[in-house]
Amino acid sequence: MGRIIDITPAVRLGMAVFPGDAAYRVTQTFAIGPQCPVNVAEFAMSCHCGAHADAPLHYDPDGAPIDRLDLDDFIGPARLVDARGDGPLVRPQDIEPALDGVPARVLLRLAERLDPLAWPAGFRALAPETMDLLAARGVRLVGVDVPSVDPDTSKDLPAHGAARRHDLRILENLALQDVEFGDYELIALPIKLEGLDAAPVRAVLRPLRAD
Repeated sequence: MGRIIDITPAVRLGMAVFPGDAAYRVTQTFAIGPQCPVNVAEFAMSCHCGAHADAPLHYDPDGAPIDRLDLDDFIGPARLVDARGDGPLVRPQDIEPALDGVPARVLLRLAERLDPLAWPAGFRALAPETMDLLAARGVRLVGVDVPSVDPDTSKDLPAHGAARRHDLRILENLALQDVEFGDYELIALPIKLEGLDAAPVRAVLRPLRAD
C-alpha cells in the first residue's frame, strides 16, 4: 500500500467561498453532559465549499446531477502538472510539454500557497482551448487548486462550457501546494447527493507502485 497524500483542504469555519455563496456553518445538536451521552453536530454549506466535484448540472440545465456520474472517472492514474505562471489563463502551450503519455486524469497546480480564509480574487484559471487540448489527449477529469476552472469574474464560463462539450469531470479547490509533480493514483469520490450540482470530495493521491 502506497503512502496516502491528502489533497483535501480542511472544511472549517471562516473558509473562503465564492462571494454570495453559502458559508460553512456548524451548530451543536447534542452535547455530552449529565443527561446526554454523545456529541452530535449539524453543519450546512454550499456544495462548492472546499474540495468538490462539479456535476454537469452546475453549468448545463439538462446536465447530469452529481449522483448520476460514473465513479470510475474519479479513481485511477493521474498526473500532477505545474501550470503556474504570470498570465490570468493557462494556455495549451503552457502544459502541452507535460502531456506525453498522460493518463485520463490531470491535476493542475495554478497557484502558490493560498490563504484558506481569504477569497483569492483574480486567481489563475484555464483557457477553454486548454480544456480542448486535454480532452484531445484522452483526459476525462481535470482538477485544479483554485475555486474554479474559470476566472472568478467570468459570466459565460467558457472552460466549463468546454467541459460540457467534451463531457469532462471537474475537481476544484484541491490542496496541491505540497505535492511533488508527477504521476499518482487519484481517489476523489463525490458524496452521493441526489439531484445536486456538485458535491464535496475527500481527495487523496497514492504514489504509483513500480512494477
